[in-house]
Amino acid sequence: MNKKDIADIRKRFKLDTDLLKISDIYNVYIKQESSEIFHEESRSFSLLDREQQELFLANFKKVLGGKLDEKLFEVKFQRQEEGQTDHTQRLLYEGLHADEVGEWKANMQRIALKMVEDSQYEKDMVVTFIRGNYFKTTKRQPDETETDMRDEVYTTPFILSSMNQTELPKSSLVFDFVEREFKSSLLADPVIKLASPIGGFLFPSFTDNAADINHILYAASKSNKPDFHFIENVLNGNEIMTAEEDKAVFEEIIKAVIGDEVNSKTLANVYDEINSMLVVEEDNEDDEESTPTLDTKEVARVLKASGIKDVSTEKVERAFQQVVEDKNYEMKASHVVPSYASKSIKISTKVANIAISPQDLRYVRQVNYNGKRCLLIEVEEDTMIEGFKLLPEELLE
Repeated sequence: MNKKDIADIRKRFKLDTDLLKISDIYNVYIKQESSEIFHEESRSFSLLDREQQELFLANFKKVLGGKLDEKLFEVKFQRQEEGQTDHTQRLLYEGLHADEVGEWKANMQRIALKMVEDSQYEKDMVVTFIRGNYFKTTKRQPDETETDMRDEVYTTPFILSSMNQTELPKSSLVFDFVEREFKSSLLADPVIKLASPIGGFLFPSFTDNAADINHILYAASKSNKPDFHFIENVLNGNEIMTAEEDKAVFEEIIKAVIGDEVNSKTLANVYDEINSMLVVEEDNEDDEESTPTLDTKEVARVLKASGIKDVSTEKVERAFQQVVEDKNYEMKASHVVPSYASKSIKISTKVANIAISPQDLRYVRQVNYNGKRCLLIEVEEDTMIEGFKLLPEELLE
């Protein structure tokens, strides 16, 4: 899935839309100290009152919030072993296409039981499963009306799950209008924190209008903090790499090729070369090609184009082998380059912390002045400090 696919289905989670229909909802309550289901409830989503529907829809939008490879991860299922009946891909596929609600519920229950088999949660948990259909309109032609646009749609059946913690309401002082007296609040019912899900998933994954039952979109609780145990043992998914890990791998590979010292101009050139790959991707956003990646050949090309000498594909392959033990490893270009839309590069010194954008990195240099290391920043305008214009001092030679 790409960010456009996720954004489109995410915005469909709202009341009274004809582009996303939820048929069934199944809720499971899991006690903190237990490894079994304490309570379960299966209903038609349409039978919930509107207030409950709104709360759940907002929760499902939250599950699909966040950036790809930081909070949302497209996970490939592990290969099913012969005779394996509890593989999550199989349970989801069969549940998705089950004609009887009881069969769908039974499959979702087996997934919920896998969540608690060998995991101890910090608080009581509520796991919610829904299934429904997502409708995506075809591209509208200039001469089509709104009615024409709805004549043809792509239909994708889906299952979405969310995991939410519960908490007990805090004790408080209330005023009883009937008895006309102040008293302590005695509410003891746990509150389900639908506004802040701690995980979930969407099945199947899809790109444009093609469903991919071999992948599932997993949602982590925090950015760059996926639950690897959940991915492997509950979802039966393969290992994933976060954007943060990809960036760290890229940095180690570059150090293995050119060393750990580099000037700001060269580093800026490296970022410019990689960013140009992403700009081309945005210009061709209607193409169905995958996100640009950096393999050994691309890394060698980027380094050569950035002005670094004595770089060869063979040298880069050895660096890949040294860092990730795989010369065929690929990194997404979007993971390794800082954001060009913000001051994403942080320069930390004992005296000051400075934030600049990648394209401005070439205007920052470390120089020796009067026997001391100094940070030189080239500026085009007057420098203002606390309302005062800074006077220029003697020039560096």
